[in-house]
Amino acid sequence: MTIRVLLVDDQPLLRTGFRLILEAEPDITVVGQAGDGKDAMEQTRALLPDVVLMDIRMPGVDGIEATRRIVREAAPSAHVPKVLVLTTFDLDEYIVEALRSGASGFLLKDVPPDELVQAIRVVAAGDAIVAPSVTRRLLDRFAKRLPSAYEQAAPARLDRLTERELEVLRLIAKGMSNAEIAAKLVVSETTVKTHVGNVLTKLGLRDRVQAVVLAYETGLITPGALS
Repeated sequence: MTIRVLLVDDQPLLRTGFRLILEAEPDITVVGQAGDGKDAMEQTRALLPDVVLMDIRMPGVDGIEATRRIVREAAPSAHVPKVLVLTTFDLDEYIVEALRSGASGFLLKDVPPDELVQAIRVVAAGDAIVAPSVTRRLLDRFAKRLPSAYEQAAPARLDRLTERELEVLRLIAKGMSNAEIAAKLVVSETTVKTHVGNVLTKLGLRDRVQAVVLAYETGLITPGALS
């Protein structure tokens, strides 16, 4: 399967660089480019990309609002594009909002080419990019300042989970992969995948990224509790 990618960034040179990297791959094709969020939304409707590589800070409609609208508009349809957000270290505070808006993950703009390519393949396959080193730093820094959308409903929502599923959710929130969780709990990776699926279904979450944010917002895990 060829992965169709839409590049969104207000810097033409960056778009050109990303395009050269991606089109060197046999299973990826760049179907379009956009310089702002409004153009990104229009091209998403017209081109139906599998993955939108989205910058955050752009003139007019920014990447967060564009992500929110793209995901919301596509939700009822059979084709739901995955949004992979690009950022720089000085834009950390925007990342959690991007994840809340429906992004499937985020990358730093100086990401090595092979990691960019792999990230696009991962989100295209329906998974999410949760880079532990960056995710932990972001959530540690901003979790206490974020308004909690789930604050009142948290106890009832988490009560839907078994003790083992709660344990798995805590480990997801610490940035652990399925393999790492399996090793810690001394179970098979298949069993972990089943638990992860149950957690997402019971809590009405789209992917692991939303699970991480929810775990912090409900107080299941708190900044600093990453050991």
